[in-house]
Amino acid sequence: MTSRSLLAVPALFAVACSSGPEEQSAPPNIVVVISDDQGWGDLSVHGNANLATPNIDSLARDGALFDRFFVAPVCSPTRAELLTGRYHPRGGVYSTSAGGERLDLDERTVADVLLAAGYRTGAFGKWHNGSQHPYHPNARGFEEFYGFTSGHWAQYFDPILEHNSEIVRGQGFIIDDLTDHAMHFIEGAGQQPFFAYIAYNTPHSPMQVPDRFWRKFADAELPQRHRDPELEDLNHTRAALAMVENIDWNVGRILGKLDELGVTENTIVLYMSDNGPNGSRWNGGMKGRKGSTDEGGVRSPALMRWPARIAPGSKIMEIAAAIDLLPTFAEVAGVEVAGDKPLDGRSLVPLLSGAEEAWADREIVSTWRDRTSVRNQRFRLDTDGALFDMSRDPEQRTDVSAQHPDVTRKLGEVAQRAGDEFAAELGEDDRPFPVGEAARTWLPARDAAATGGVERSNRFPNSSYFRNWQSTDGAVSWDVEVSTPGEFLVTLYYACREGDEGSLVELSYLDSSLEARIDEPHDVPLIGGADDRVERQESYTKDFRPMELGHLELGRGRGPLTLRAKEIPGREALELHSLILTRVGP
Repeated sequence: MTSRSLLAVPALFAVACSSGPEEQSAPPNIVVVISDDQGWGDLSVHGNANLATPNIDSLARDGALFDRFFVAPVCSPTRAELLTGRYHPRGGVYSTSAGGERLDLDERTVADVLLAAGYRTGAFGKWHNGSQHPYHPNARGFEEFYGFTSGHWAQYFDPILEHNSEIVRGQGFIIDDLTDHAMHFIEGAGQQPFFAYIAYNTPHSPMQVPDRFWRKFADAELPQRHRDPELEDLNHTRAALAMVENIDWNVGRILGKLDELGVTENTIVLYMSDNGPNGSRWNGGMKGRKGSTDEGGVRSPALMRWPARIAPGSKIMEIAAAIDLLPTFAEVAGVEVAGDKPLDGRSLVPLLSGAEEAWADREIVSTWRDRTSVRNQRFRLDTDGALFDMSRDPEQRTDVSAQHPDVTRKLGEVAQRAGDEFAAELGEDDRPFPVGEAARTWLPARDAAATGGVERSNRFPNSSYFRNWQSTDGAVSWDVEVSTPGEFLVTLYYACREGDEGSLVELSYLDSSLEARIDEPHDVPLIGGADDRVERQESYTKDFRPMELGHLELGRGRGPLTLRAKEIPGREALELHSLILTRVGP
């Protein structure tokens, strides 16, 4: 049963004493804040004395804390599950880059549901479920988008971002900037209910954070350590904790804005993360981190406040998951989720209301690539078939499969059935990158393939660029499909060393092509390293320069959109970040 405060608690939909008739019937505003690579243990409310997160913690004090809330082991799958109420392989998400992060177009998102119900909808931060329309957030139910669509970003201070498909320059530290735009959206909602999806991209690396938050941790002793202390990189942990304290400060700003606008009472605020921690640090002694299907890789913080309906100090002991959010938000908004795709999640309204009705036990599947784990209320079956009694052994140290053969068999059958279904629904990925579905299409290096010695700047495709273009045999190609033919202005984002200018490049698609010469050098240094608190694994970036290559007629069809260097008078043709195709005319 749900553990509750000892105070008398009205049911979720009972009349709140302080609400007038209009407030009682109004659907709630919804704010979802999801962090990136923050572990369950990276909050003081969960017992971590290495940092202080009073604003996030206040959501549990003033609302409900989910004791066991589960997400996917990595970023894009969790976002897909949150958006659809369905396990991520069902929606075509199987990777975190190069197209495998895209959410199938026949999936309906929570933003679609709420927009149809009269909500204003806005997404702020990391999208990570597709970059080109109709995969873009503006085509998935979000009227407003400010952030980036990649899996991670290479620079957090004054970064290049998107605002409704327009390339813009961010102001200051990215988390502070995203919060500014989210608060502006909330202010502009007027009398309409709003859904603000605030997807912070920290503490994901690169480990950058403003000085005012870093100073506390730069030389801090950390009394609480990872279960295997020899695995912990203390500077990485310090940076992650500083980044979480910055998030907490920004959550406080959001809560303050809700108070200022007088909408706190009827606004749901949910705080969660997208997977386990991105480093070996204190996480309650749990086994596993980001990428793992063990408890530590998939257990997320989940704190939900709704003063009008959720009793303060509630603690939800039943297991729940990201797949439950769409059905929950649809129910509180008073709308049905139409469509023929069954949900994997269930509404959490009975748990939040403290209803006495029975809550049936369930199994929650955690999967990533070839690893699958299954959790019920008491047990976890891991990817190797070992069974753990999580009520007595939360650190997964003792296999009890021999003592509980029936449970082991049942959970194994759930894992096998889920794996078979996911494989059948996922199939082979033959989705091209769409062009022409909107006025502007962004084609980043992440989504392209290179040949002829051209190299990616890093083995992680997200936020990378191409370099070492030293031969006319080199080429970069995108597998694209043009659904709406027409004329497009092509803009190239590039860098070019002094002395390497003059290369002649050709962009071709099917029977169309254009040529342009890179007459101006753009010799700029790598950026990012000076702001890193810990050396990164991902690519650094540059302030790439836009150059209009010219107009290209694109006919309907599918084929490679290929950039070649026909003449290279210097050492290297160019460094390539992305192309933008802008439709000319109606």
